[in-house]
Formats: sequence, structure tokens, C-alpha cells
Amino acid sequence: MNTFLITVIVVGIVIAAMAIGVMFGRKPIAGSCGGLGAMGQDCEFGCKKPCSKRKARLAAQNPEQQH
Repeated sequence: MNTFLITVIVVGIVIAAMAIGVMFGRKPIAGSCGGLGAMGQDCEFGCKKPCSKRKARLAAQNPEQQH
């Protein structure tokens, strides 16, 4: 029974610490440098509305397609 209570208390402390971090507005969790973006395929699979950074990057890569 003591082990169960200690475990519940430790998990409660961890959850409280995470909540305090969110309340104080720390930097949100960000993605890693891996994934599809590292392979150059970050928006190739059905991205209907690319963000402004992506539009600028595409425009810089393909200046001849500008109207």
C-alpha cells in the first residue's frame, strides 16, 4: 500500500509541475529536426493552403514560375 501511495504522490507532483510550466507560458513543445521535413517532403502530401514561410521558400526555389 505504501508503494501505491508513493507512486500516486510522485505522479501528482509531476502533473502539477507540468501544469505550472504551462501556466507560466514556457516555450511550447516543438518538433524535432527529423521527420518528413528533413527529407524535403514537408508539405508535398496534400497541403492545400501552405503558410507564408512555405510560399516564400517555394517562390525562392522557383523564380521562373512567378507571374
